[in-house]
Amino acid sequence: MKRTIIDTSNLELTEKVVSIKRVTKVVKGGRNMRFTALVVVGDGNGHVGAGLGKATEIPEAIRKGKEDATKRLVSVALDENNSITHDIYGKFGSATVLLKKAPEGTGVIAGGPARNVCELAGIKNIRTKSLGSNNKQNVVLATIEGLSQLKTPEEVAKNRGKAVSEIMA
Repeated sequence: MKRTIIDTSNLELTEKVVSIKRVTKVVKGGRNMRFTALVVVGDGNGHVGAGLGKATEIPEAIRKGKEDATKRLVSVALDENNSITHDIYGKFGSATVLLKKAPEGTGVIAGGPARNVCELAGIKNIRTKSLGSNNKQNVVLATIEGLSQLKTPEEVAKNRGKAVSEIMA
């Protein structure tokens, strides 16, 4: 996965909590309760990230998850009708997410975890299908993995040493 450092100081990030789990650890004195929050952040303009926060209280876990997500932002290549530039598979663990380019007016056709990522990335037209595991954390991370691998036609043309019109034909 390509990681470019994104300056978050001038981005207006919105957050969505995908899941909150109560985790219990059995120790000598009884049970330790903790909470794990999976948080997705994005600016609605081609930047999105996901993070995991763990703490003894829910608000603290969400705050930590948001901090973690802002550290892991990725850029998403969007086309003129706010869809992705090409079809791609994203894979993380045993979760695989198929991301398909869609024409104007399609909307976001995606299941819960993948929908959160797509909406916060600023994608308005996309079709997705979750394949394999339906674990929320792995589906979110697989979606972000797929989105981070997207290339613009300009990047592909430059890599191949051709004109953009040759690539798009």
